[in-house]
Amino acid sequence: MAEATDRELDPDRRAWHLALAAVGPDERVAGELERSAGRAEARGGLAAAAAFLQRAVDLSQDPARRVERRLAAAHASLQTGAFDAALRLLAAAEDGPLDEFQRARVDLLRAHIAFASGLGGDAPPLLLEAARCLEPFDARLARETYLAALLTATAMVENLAEGGVLQEICRAVRALPRPTPGPRALDLLLDGLATLVIDGHAIATPTLQRAARALADIPVEDVLRWGWMAAAASAYVWDVEGLHAICARQVQLVRDAGALAQLPFGLSQLGPACAWMGDFAGAASCVAEFDSVAAATRSPVAPYALLRLRALQGREAETAAAIASAHELAAAGGQGIAGLYAHWAAAVLYNGLARYEEAEWAARQATPTTVHLWSYMSALPELVEAAARAGDTQVALGALERLAETTEPAGTDFALGIEARSRALLSHGESAERLYREALDRLGRTSLRPELARAHLLYGEWLRREGRRVDARARLRAAHEQFTSIGMEAFAERARRELLATGETARKRTVETRDDLTPQERQIAQLARDGLSNPEIGARLFLSRRTVEWHLRKVFGKLGIRSRHELVNALARSDSGELTRDSRARPVSRRGRLPSMAID
Repeated sequence: MAEATDRELDPDRRAWHLALAAVGPDERVAGELERSAGRAEARGGLAAAAAFLQRAVDLSQDPARRVERRLAAAHASLQTGAFDAALRLLAAAEDGPLDEFQRARVDLLRAHIAFASGLGGDAPPLLLEAARCLEPFDARLARETYLAALLTATAMVENLAEGGVLQEICRAVRALPRPTPGPRALDLLLDGLATLVIDGHAIATPTLQRAARALADIPVEDVLRWGWMAAAASAYVWDVEGLHAICARQVQLVRDAGALAQLPFGLSQLGPACAWMGDFAGAASCVAEFDSVAAATRSPVAPYALLRLRALQGREAETAAAIASAHELAAAGGQGIAGLYAHWAAAVLYNGLARYEEAEWAARQATPTTVHLWSYMSALPELVEAAARAGDTQVALGALERLAETTEPAGTDFALGIEARSRALLSHGESAERLYREALDRLGRTSLRPELARAHLLYGEWLRREGRRVDARARLRAAHEQFTSIGMEAFAERARRELLATGETARKRTVETRDDLTPQERQIAQLARDGLSNPEIGARLFLSRRTVEWHLRKVFGKLGIRSRHELVNALARSDSGELTRDSRARPVSRRGRLPSMAID
């Protein structure tokens, strides 16, 4: 077969057949396999690259080349989520002979596997030690390893206190020589984050803003290696739209490359960004895909997208279940930040339900004074609102002061709009009205529909308490309509009750249709709507073709349609809540069976 395969047109197939025909070690064939692995990785075929490299290891005659190929194969296996295979390759590589640079690379790969496979508590010190060992041999790789150490350390709350490993990492970063010939996007991110931890937002923000701009279009190979870290800069400078763009690109690239170990991290960032922008269908799709990939790779990543989606939807029982899951992961070790995120979700939920004392308690748990992370930043507005409504003015003022330390250096419409809305809660008279109008103006220029709707609500509540019932109705009506359109059920009900208090009636929102499709059914329907075949959907979600067909039959029945062509309009009506049970009634045959459906 190898002789019959064209060397120029299909070199990779030829190399594979040569490997299958080999009866013993063959350095020439191993070299061809190694080159095939490089081509596969360049076109995004990480699983194929791992297979080529593992076979090249088997055929290697040169001990030094065998070690290099084992390290390369371990890295490719790590990216595809094959953690056990990666660990076996590293154990074999340690049989040597290894030089000091190779030993540092073994330590680096072990640390990445520890974090990606769920032993996160071990990862930061391992990465820190690997970075130090790499400094004499490869300054670029050492800086990348420091970045990985820094960001993995932020996942564990116990690392964040003064004197913890995070501080140690940042001090080591500050002692590094300046990168030459000049800083890359990842260098800017590393320097900005280290400055943030040591000096605070005001000094760090300019560097982080430069990093966010540079990270928007980093090369594909950097996205595959560092994509989930690239989103950090946008988050810290209050740029959720930039965060969404970076994460959407990252998820698509790692999905196309089959980099399954990276995909849960990307989805856990893209999903919350979608939810924050009011795209609950997109967030639910991320949740369903995250669940499938996490189960296939045994990923330990907490359900961040689910937490944000459920909290904003305002469904108490479902949010409580997601919160409990996050707290379990936090207690198990390695993801203490999940506990802070869970407290943030509880604060949003209880603010929506107008249970302000509970919201204040949860928000205070999410904002310990020693932590200056994104979960902390996004929880501060919840604390201001809850404490102000609960009458705890001093707590609200303290939270507002901490919030301003992050929003004013950022200077984005999102940041300053949130600050104005929060400051208005603690102001009076013309000052309060001016701040509410500023919040509406600034947030209206963003894509953050939930935050804009909340500004309308708070302004309307203030107007009603000022005795301006006609003005209040306009704001509260806008808030109710926007919450209803987005799917924020608790906040919609809060706005409805306020409208009733002004003497205006508002229909209570029903959620029958939104509840009909499960997250997995909705994702399968969306993929089918986008033109993917059943086998392609199955490959994306790790399901058999029969399982996909079964889910599509259920989707068609619930939506009252017969073909894929009808999915576009049916899903749009479902998302907007236009479908009712009567409009979705399906005709049945005399035998009680549904008519045939075009599910293929």
